[in-house]
Amino acid sequence: MSTSPYRTTHAVMAALVAASMVVCSLWVVRPFLPATIWAITIVVTTWPLLLRIQALLWKSRALAVTVTTLIALLVFVMPFWLATTTVIAHGDDLKYLIRAALAFRVPPEPQWLPHFPLIGSRITEVWQQVENLSLSQLAPRLTPYAGRLIGWSIGYLGSFGMLALQFFLTLIMTAIIHTKGEAASRLAMKFGDSLAGDEGRQMVSLAGRAIRAVAVGVMVTALVEAIVGGIGIKLSGAPWPAVLTAMTFIVCLAQAGPGIILIPAIVWVYVFRDMGHAVMLLVFTVAAILIDCLLRPYLIRRQADVPMLLIMVGVIGGLSMFGLIGIFVGPVILAVTYTLIKSWMGEDSVPAGDTQKGTPVVSK
Repeated sequence: MSTSPYRTTHAVMAALVAASMVVCSLWVVRPFLPATIWAITIVVTTWPLLLRIQALLWKSRALAVTVTTLIALLVFVMPFWLATTTVIAHGDDLKYLIRAALAFRVPPEPQWLPHFPLIGSRITEVWQQVENLSLSQLAPRLTPYAGRLIGWSIGYLGSFGMLALQFFLTLIMTAIIHTKGEAASRLAMKFGDSLAGDEGRQMVSLAGRAIRAVAVGVMVTALVEAIVGGIGIKLSGAPWPAVLTAMTFIVCLAQAGPGIILIPAIVWVYVFRDMGHAVMLLVFTVAAILIDCLLRPYLIRRQADVPMLLIMVGVIGGLSMFGLIGIFVGPVILAVTYTLIKSWMGEDSVPAGDTQKGTPVVSK
């Protein structure tokens, strides 16, 4: 019994030293953390696809990794790269666009609008209130801030070089982890088993499902919304279709919704073109908003029960901590943490036969 205090102190000191080494190690690899987390996200999401491709390509892991990495490049990396670089390259156009928006004045309501059945008078009243806002009178005061806002945003997005480096590191790490997927799966399962036995293994499986839910729900939904909105922008004749499509993709990734970009575009098309093209863009806008409201929750909840508020907080926090790649990294970290806490509290579980299925990779 006399050695008990010594053993307790020894155990505490050992834990402190181990924790300090882990913190220092994370600090050393901090520049690589965003790319590493994103690569793990891509691997977890595409691992079932890799196994199917490997079965089709004569069970060759090298060929399967090559094909899967190219798919990851086209689905997860290339749209992100094209959107961000398009926004960065058209910084001057965005400054002009904001200045033009500030100088814009709502035209008088159409003559037929007051006679529209049931709601014509109400819409006319709202239209006149918006028309009398006189935003153009504030334009001289707000215009100088527009350039500063765009400049700050572009600087925050980063440079071509930094983005290219992050994307390159992500693809390299994705290929490496894909190649050693079974070993990574065994390591993750062993870690979970050492923490909490069978429950720890289930928590690892739940973490994999949470990662896949966020990656598919956020990325796929944003990509589909941007495609739908971009087609509508192009067909309606709105200005700068490439820039507006890229901005639609980015705001959808940030969980702000496509309406922020598409609704002002509808107004522009109505004022400077004609009602027919405006109605066409309105149809595409409604379709994009419906996709945002229906497809994203469906894709996320197919894999894990993650609140949408958590995804939005993760996007904002990840953006402030890791830069633009934090749009993916932040939600993944919060979703995994939330899922593991729920599992630890006994509110979620994985069926025994599904333990391997839900993990990032599947051992042979």
